[in-house]
Amino acid sequence: MSTKLLLDVDPGNDDAIATFVALANEDVDVVGLTTVMGNTTLENATHNALSLLELVDRADVPVAAGAARPLSDDLETAEHVHGPGGLPEDVRAELPEPTAEPIDAHAVEFIVEQAREHGEDLTIAAVGPSTNLALAIALEPELPDLVGNIFLMGGAMKTTGNVTPQASFNFYVDAPAASRVVQEANPKIVGLDVTEHVYVGTDEIERLLDEPAPLSTIAKILAFSVDEVKSKFGHDGGLASDAVVVSDVIGGLLTFEAAYVEIDTTGGPSNGATIYDEHGVLGREPNARVALEIDHDAYPEIVLENLEKLA
Repeated sequence: MSTKLLLDVDPGNDDAIATFVALANEDVDVVGLTTVMGNTTLENATHNALSLLELVDRADVPVAAGAARPLSDDLETAEHVHGPGGLPEDVRAELPEPTAEPIDAHAVEFIVEQAREHGEDLTIAAVGPSTNLALAIALEPELPDLVGNIFLMGGAMKTTGNVTPQASFNFYVDAPAASRVVQEANPKIVGLDVTEHVYVGTDEIERLLDEPAPLSTIAKILAFSVDEVKSKFGHDGGLASDAVVVSDVIGGLLTFEAAYVEIDTTGGPSNGATIYDEHGVLGREPNARVALEIDHDAYPEIVLENLEKLA
């Protein structure tokens, strides 16, 4: 039986690749996309989600717009990383205008509705800031017990951050929301410890660039991060961090360890940092499962195999 998957996204390049991989896989049933501010504004993220679905003829997938700002902080976006409006300009120029509109339900209501409908068959993957999911748990405190799995893409357990020395972007942008989800949902946390170490190689990206749309457009999304990856990590490839979560849903390529985790919400220089009690010094029961290892070979295989199905 296929996995029912709800993607909470802020498209964003890696959100786009994660969405495409999930849509293409025959063992995954994407029940909907919920959008949240993060990589760009909520308005842009929602429009991007609808356009990305249109590109691959999946306008049937419902899109529900959610939180336009963090719970308590000012909105900070990452358009300097992903491109104006959340996607590269050359990609945006090729995306079709959506024929569908967001559904009437708010993302938070939609998350709760899907959890009640599908129960343990549902996996929720929040690959943007955790605001929608935190609000959904406030609305339905039993939500973590209703569903099968909850993934959070964010955090830096044993490595450094990507927006401050200690914090990953998704947790930094709305630290109180991430903290709420970690406290109450026993999530699978997929952070920079694994997402920054797997890539789609430039040779494969160039091969896809020569294919007809939509593969050529998808390849341009992957290609956008090649220069950054080369200069920052010394690797030859493109990042698609959110796709790591979907690849684990498909192929179980991550190794998780139960641990006690807190998210720093002090608002100071460590705001949004992941406090990972690796050695159990706090003496508290684990409240999360953290991803520490990944199958480096399986990741690009899963991503490419499924993207090519969209041809």
